[in-house]
Amino acid sequence: MLIQVKKGFGGFMGSFFSTLVPTTPGVQKLMDRPLKTAINWAPSRMVDAAEEMLAAWQKNDTDSAPTTPPEMPIILVAMARDYIPTGRDFTRQIADSMPVMIPGDTKERIFGMRIVAADIRAQVAIFAHDAGTATSLAAQFALFLDSTSGRRFPARFTYAGTSQDWPVQVESPDVPFSNIQTENKNLTILVGDLTLKASIPFFDAPKAGEANDGQGTPGSATDPAGYPFVTEVEQISRGATYSADQDGGEDDPIGTWNINGSGVQRQ
Repeated sequence: MLIQVKKGFGGFMGSFFSTLVPTTPGVQKLMDRPLKTAINWAPSRMVDAAEEMLAAWQKNDTDSAPTTPPEMPIILVAMARDYIPTGRDFTRQIADSMPVMIPGDTKERIFGMRIVAADIRAQVAIFAHDAGTATSLAAQFALFLDSTSGRRFPARFTYAGTSQDWPVQVESPDVPFSNIQTENKNLTILVGDLTLKASIPFFDAPKAGEANDGQGTPGSATDPAGYPFVTEVEQISRGATYSADQDGGEDDPIGTWNINGSGVQRQ
């Protein structure tokens, strides 16, 4: 379920990349490269050993070419593998399934939906040969977080052939970048930690053998049937008598009811 948030965060970093201004030759060099070689996902864990992460990225053969020294500067991004529910002082999860109709569903099916609220830890690591370039990139990222578009991004979730964007918010724009000590005197490493507050939908539908609306395949992930629902209500006038066995079948235990000015009375 977190892969959609990861994809959304990748787009978020792409939006940041588009706002860069060349304050140093190093920043200009970064801007001259394609996004996929300027900002990339760390191929291993979070930045607890930044130089090891850089080495792992260097060995990651993303272009099927011989391994070469990493081109600087470079921004590597990582997301934690742990799971932390969002605190109830910020929001609450919807733990009980509620009936919903997904906007854009041409079949207008009814599904169940629960919503997970999660805190996802992410890190942005800046590697540069000079401190000025690293500091400029960190400052520009902090500036981007303070912008209206920099506080949140969409994560796209697809169910029953319909896609919807769900918001992911950066908990705080105040993200300090810490200097990571390294034995390489020609390398500056700055690392910032973010918390992403994500809302993640969980949909449910009738399983095979359960009652459904007949508008899909029960148990299917791409075209499931929805839950059955009322499509027509027969109007009953005052003074009329309604019997549960009007279809000519066996009497229903509820018997016959009369609707009059005094209310509903059983006969």
